[in-house]
Amino acid sequence: MKNTIRLWRPALRAQRRAFSSSSRRLDNYAFIGLGQMGYQMARNLQSKLAPTDTIRVYDINKAAAERLVQEMKTQQAGGAAAQVARNAGDAARDADTVVTCLPEPKHVKATYDCILSTYEGIQKGELLTRPKPRVFIDCSTIDPTSSREVAAAVTAALPNGRGKFVDAPMSGGVVGATAGTLTFMLGAPQCLLPRVEPILLRMGKRVLHCGPQGAGLSAKLANNYLLAIENIATAEAMNLGVKWGLDPKVLASVINVSTGKCWPSEINNPVPGVVETAPASRDYEGGFGIGLMRKDLRLAMLAAKEAGAELPLADKASEVYETAEQQDSCKGRDFSVVYRWLGGKE
Repeated sequence: MKNTIRLWRPALRAQRRAFSSSSRRLDNYAFIGLGQMGYQMARNLQSKLAPTDTIRVYDINKAAAERLVQEMKTQQAGGAAAQVARNAGDAARDADTVVTCLPEPKHVKATYDCILSTYEGIQKGELLTRPKPRVFIDCSTIDPTSSREVAAAVTAALPNGRGKFVDAPMSGGVVGATAGTLTFMLGAPQCLLPRVEPILLRMGKRVLHCGPQGAGLSAKLANNYLLAIENIATAEAMNLGVKWGLDPKVLASVINVSTGKCWPSEINNPVPGVVETAPASRDYEGGFGIGLMRKDLRLAMLAAKEAGAELPLADKASEVYETAEQQDSCKGRDFSVVYRWLGGKE
């Protein structure tokens, strides 16, 4: 992956120099999906765009969209002009770049159905004479097959290269979205990198090009599958050590300089008080919700089945998250709360 990134960065720098020597036209953006992640991503994107640009935002929760636009107008110095759209199609109608950040495959498909149906009436006129193709950047975490279906629909609705759809799921959580430090895993053709990367870097600090469209989601789901397993194993190991009478901070310090070291042990330790900044130390509030981990695990299992890949631990891990989420003391909390579900000492 690192070799791939090195190969295209020189071309990107050359492209940027070429852009800087020519006059810049104003750009229109749309951002659709203002959940915990999308809200912060849209805020960062708007603040780093030129004042001559426009961004139209939409969410099924109209109050969230209106609140965000009000924040953009009163709290940000500069940035693009912000407006609330009536629906997804209205947001995307005049946009050169559309960013979507939605919960499930069904939401992504419904949103793009709305967007593409809006284009039908103007396809032969304005759509085909635009100075550059529209780019659709989907930051949702969905299965690669559903993403490729949406990409095919975009290509069919905007033929002759007038519409380009890429997948760019991210890592970093709400904290990273707020701070603008997200890492994006991009699935896109090489030729789109100079256009897409600068947009993503307004919302994050790193873009990893994983391959063609769909590859970003494959990388994200593989990573999150590993995380799901590591989290359960860390909770079990910490619970085991504490039951044996070990101080949890001492046990964590041993693990984190030994072969068991991983993100759940070092950064997101599931035992309250071991890592003060971890959700476990604030009653498992915030962080990456257990329901989201269960969803990502299910998507990874679906993608693995389609690829013919064996995941022997997946069914049991899925059972753990599903059962834990049904417990009132675990529901809606960070996925490290499986330590509580195991009966760990808090």
